[in-house]
Amino acid sequence: MDQKDNTFSVDKAEDSSGFLLWQVTNLWQREIRKTLEPFNLTHSQFVLMTSIHWLTLNKQEATQIILSGHTKIDPMTTSTVLRTLQQKGFVQRQEHVTDSRAKTVVLTKTGKELVKKAVVAVEKFDKAFFSLPGTKTQELNKVLLYLLKSEFKP
Repeated sequence: MDQKDNTFSVDKAEDSSGFLLWQVTNLWQREIRKTLEPFNLTHSQFVLMTSIHWLTLNKQEATQIILSGHTKIDPMTTSTVLRTLQQKGFVQRQEHVTDSRAKTVVLTKTGKELVKKAVVAVEKFDKAFFSLPGTKTQELNKVLLYLLKSEFKP
């Protein structure tokens, strides 16, 4: 590298955590897409369906706003993806018990069966991807959770 140009604080690209994270994220997303292909689901569709299932199992209602907050998918995209899932017959929207402006989202029988199979495939992939020799998955998850919760502002 040209020693007169001090644009970068690192000598090698692989010393940049952000650049490495970007590369790993792209690799992981590419492989997740391949894992979900047999189920005819996009990653966003999978994430929303699994979140509906998760919330339901934990006795929590799933509205569009709750799903958006849970998944960190913006509300407009959440709405668009839910509409597609409804057209595919995987989710239903029902009147909310106490809020006439809100709709509760539930999986259909077909949606529940599909998501259960997809979760098995994705968890198998994730376990293989993140369980590399010497990797401590729980420690990695703690760091990722810290970054998500820290409200980092430069």
